[in-house]
Amino acid sequence: MTLTARHWILLAAAGSAALMLGALAFQHIGGMAPCKLCIWQRWPHGVAIAIGGVAALAVLPVRFLAGAGALAALATALIGGYHTGVERRWWEGPASCSGGGVADQSAQDLFAQIMAAPLVRCDEVPWEMLGLSMASWNAVVSLGLMGLWLMAWRAAR
Repeated sequence: MTLTARHWILLAAAGSAALMLGALAFQHIGGMAPCKLCIWQRWPHGVAIAIGGVAALAVLPVRFLAGAGALAALATALIGGYHTGVERRWWEGPASCSGGGVADQSAQDLFAQIMAAPLVRCDEVPWEMLGLSMASWNAVVSLGLMGLWLMAWRAAR
């Protein structure tokens, strides 16, 4: 059986939905609140899910939808890769959710920073499996989903 472009799109969108449901389960069932970068990774998955819905309605050209879905998957993979680098201290993350230097801060400034700090830090790994954090897994799986979107794009020719 050969999959059509719409089948590839629905499969890729279902993959994004599964990742989103997993993230929400960790948050609401597992009690692991997301950091700012975790939230950023969810947005492209939401776009991919919406693209899957539009493809199911057959209201836009399939090749366009497949390309847009591939870009959404790439976007969340890149954010996940960036987040992985922040977690592993390869580079600094956003100041609003990562630890920063305290060398040139007064005690009063440091206290203000602590009081204004978010509850969930972007530079800490709350969960990992096989040595990869959730952000890393999102990046890896999202690259695979991008491959599904590209299969849809190819099948739409």
